[in-house]
Parts: sequence; structure tokens; C-alpha cells
Amino acid sequence: MRPVVVQMGVTLDGYVAGPGGEGDWGLPPEHPEVRAWKVASLRQAGTHIMGRVTYEQMAGHWPAATGDYANFMNDRPKVVFSTTLPTAGWAGSRIARGDLAEEITALKSESGGGIIMAHGGAAFVQALSRSGLIDEYRLVILPVALGNGLPLFKDLPRPLRVDLAEVKSFPDGTVIHVYQPITTTNI
Repeated sequence: MRPVVVQMGVTLDGYVAGPGGEGDWGLPPEHPEVRAWKVASLRQAGTHIMGRVTYEQMAGHWPAATGDYANFMNDRPKVVFSTTLPTAGWAGSRIARGDLAEEITALKSESGGGIIMAHGGAAFVQALSRSGLIDEYRLVILPVALGNGLPLFKDLPRPLRVDLAEVKSFPDGTVIHVYQPITTTNI
């Protein structure tokens, strides 16, 4: 079974966006070593999954983009989870309209190799977390605090215990933590 991996930027205080969804936090450009780590991580992706809002943002950007990330975003299959999106026009995209857990279970069983890379937004990742559908969290912790905003975790039915699998720090103050949820089978 392919694992579901969330890779997201998060502030020191646990937010993935400002209160209105803002993502410009006044940080300098991404450090080349952070970019290299993220590109290596994206190389592992066999499928990208996301919610409708993130899909619409990405579909408006990546098809015409170039650079380190563009090929990985454009040439991999994409699944957008939405009950309202009428069509998915970004090449290699399809819409999942069924039960979240059932759709994720089916995706995990598909061939195609690689991990299933989950991208935000906050509500989509929160739903995956609440349902226990994430196998690994790759948190790109940025050196900034917001004080409020859209949290990475919200309304969990119980505490989410995790094991720290990897830590990598970078010259610009970014720190990447890779966590794997602790389940009853690995306690």
C-alpha cells in the first residue's frame, strides 16, 4: 500500500496560512538547500492529492510554470477531492467525489508507485488528520510566528501521537521535521 504523506509549510506557532488564507509572511526567498530537500521529496510522489481550493490555485499556476518544482507538479497524476468542482482541466487530474476514507483507501491500493503526496489547504489536511489517513507528516517549519491563522491541526477526535523520524535544519532558520503517527500496531 502506498503511504499518504503531507508536506506543508507551517509557522513556528502551527499555522499554515494567515487568518484570511495569506501565505506571504515577509520571509526571504527559499534557501537553495530547502528547495533541494523539497525537490528530492517531490521526486518520491506518485500521485498528488488536494482539496478544491488548492487545486484551483495550483491549476492556475503550474501548467505554465517552469523551474525545479514544475515538472513534478505537472507530470504526476493529480486527484482533487471535491463535491462542487464541475471539471478538472489540469492535465492528469481527476475528481474524487466519494467518501474521503474510501477514496484514500482506493488510491493507496492503486499501482503507480511512489507516495501519495497530499497538499493543502488547511481544511483538506485537517480532514485527513481527523480521519487518521496520513502516514507521514513532512513539516517545513518556517522561522516566523503569526499569532493566529489557519492551523495545521483542528478538531482532532483524540490527541495525535507521532514519532519523530527525521530532523533537518537549514542556514535560513527553516527546520524540517518528519513525523509518523503512532498507531496501536507500532506502540
